Amino acid sequence: MMLAMKKAILGVIALVILIVGQAFSQETAEQKMPLSAAQVIEKSQHAFYYQGDDMKANVTMELIAKSGGKRTRVMSMLRRNATEGGNQKYFIYFHKPGDVRRMTFMVWKYPAKEDDRWIFVPAVDLIKRIAADDKHSSFVGSDFTYEDISGRDVAADTHSLLRSEKLADRDCYVIESIPKESAEYIKRLSWIDKKTLLPLKEEYYDVQNELFRVFTADKIEDIKVGEGTDENVFPTVTRRTMKNLKTGHRTEVVYSSVSYNLGLKDKDFSERHMRRPPRSWIR
Repeated sequence: MMLAMKKAILGVIALVILIVGQAFSQETAEQKMPLSAAQVIEKSQHAFYYQGDDMKANVTMELIAKSGGKRTRVMSMLRRNATEGGNQKYFIYFHKPGDVRRMTFMVWKYPAKEDDRWIFVPAVDLIKRIAADDKHSSFVGSDFTYEDISGRDVAADTHSLLRSEKLADRDCYVIESIPKESAEYIKRLSWIDKKTLLPLKEEYYDVQNELFRVFTADKIEDIKVGEGTDENVFPTVTRRTMKNLKTGHRTEVVYSSVSYNLGLKDKDFSERHMRRPPRSWIR
């Protein structure tokens, strides 16, 4: 009996050593094979643009001139991910001010090709398709471009890991991204949080290699969805700023009432709904 018990104990010890050893080997292997710069950017894009199956938020955007004058835009934003392939659909409805009220903006995003973008201008009852060349244009007068709103294709740039460093109290990857084709910048530097993989800061350099735009993630909140074992937590940038250093203009954006996994449908993202938005989601 004692001999059998000793064998059983030795067997359990051997199994524990094997499991611990495998875990240690896996950890060591991961340490030896860190993420490439392109993989970090891809994961950062996912954390920033793709969390959950879908998302809804109220958005307040303040356009602030160098003199201090302000213009405010109030919007509702919907976003839905495709089940696979990285495709997405975005829908933005403008509530305020009066000159943009009822204007809508829609994006069908395709990572492997140019996105489809439309804007509805109610004053002339016109749905206008935004050409690919216009993706670097200002989004409704702000310091964000149309591309900033829905994201840039990871494969459009060549990415290099420059270093690791702290930004405030967060450990970050610092990555340089160089466009493969003509873009509004010749270089972008990104500070990406190693924990959440969210972009905390981005610097954009113009053709003179001078810094001209700076993005900052000013507040990150954990948005909880579900309960118990079904609970998911999505770290979300709820305050963000884009500054134009050449003009002194900046745009500050606040996301509120953020929700994920609401059950949005493809039919909610159509040209027909640009004129008549789904009132069940737009309030």
